[in-house]
This record gives sequence, structure tokens and C-alpha cells, in this order.
Amino acid sequence: MITVVEEIYHEGGPVADKPLLRSAALAVIHNPFAGYYAPDIQGFMDDLRPLGLQMAEGLVKTLGGGARIEGYGKGALIGAAGELEHGALWHAPGGYAMREAIGGTKAIVPSAKKVGGVGARLDVPITHINAAYVRSHFDSMEVGVNDGPRADEMLLALVMTTGPRVHSRSGGLEAWDIKGLDGLR
Repeated sequence: MITVVEEIYHEGGPVADKPLLRSAALAVIHNPFAGYYAPDIQGFMDDLRPLGLQMAEGLVKTLGGGARIEGYGKGALIGAAGELEHGALWHAPGGYAMREAIGGTKAIVPSAKKVGGVGARLDVPITHINAAYVRSHFDSMEVGVNDGPRADEMLLALVMTTGPRVHSRSGGLEAWDIKGLDGLR
């Protein structure tokens, strides 16, 4: 397992008084379906739930508590002997774990998945935790590990941020204007 924290003070503009924090929790685990086609794989989602919660709770702690979290995303990078569908098994355990650890979020957790070799990288999309259309929080974080995932492994990722992009000025719905209960507006 790896936890990464980025502190972003500027991206060519003025230095921010308080940095945007982007953090990723990564776990490289054995893929029990690598190398063969298994018709029934859904039960593995239940096996992943405790790992998802452990990773999400660790990220919340790393970033200073659930009240500080404004953005999130998840992803799965599947080793070459696996298939893309194995990454889909992370959707529910990873997403629901983050929503539980933060508490009270309304927006769907965006995700990315792909099959790749050792050292492959994955861009995990990030959106606002309560409204998917808050443009200032559209972001991504590149994740990966140097020695994985091996062919029979999968890398699972959760990402959280503490705010909008450091120099956000693209307009659109602002976080303080979020209305509704569906996570969309």
C-alpha cells in the first residue's frame, strides 16, 4: 500500500496562501481472476469492501478530516493477465467507502480503469463530492507504482482533494451555489 500527498501552491500564477492537497491511497493486490475467464465475479466486491474502507479512512485522516474533503475519484489498473471487467469490481467498494468515510456526500464518484503492464500509470478523474458539475473541481491525479501491477495483480486507487484547482477561473457552477439532493446541481 502507498499513500501519496501532493501540495499544490501554484501552477504558474500567484502562490496560494493555503495549498490544494491531492492525495491517493493505492493498494496492489492479487487478482484472483487473472489468467482465466470466470463467469461469476461479483462476490469479490464484498471481499474488497474492508480494503476500500481502510483506504478511504486513511485518506480522510491524511487530509485532516472529512470536513476538509471537497473532491474525490477512484480507479483500477489491472495487470496484463486480467480483464477490464475486473476493474469494474472496484466501483462499489471504492466509491461507497469514500462516501462513508467522508459522510454526507451526494455526487457519484468518478472512475477510470484500464489494463496495463508493470509501471503503467492511470489518470484518476476527480469531481466535487456533492455536485458533479462544479467545474472548479474537475481535476485528475496520475497514479501508479514502479513495480506493479504484475500480470496477476491489480492496483486499486482512491483519490481525495481539499478544494478546487489552485487557480480555478473557468466559471460554471460554484461550490457555494450547489442546490438539490441528487449530486447533480
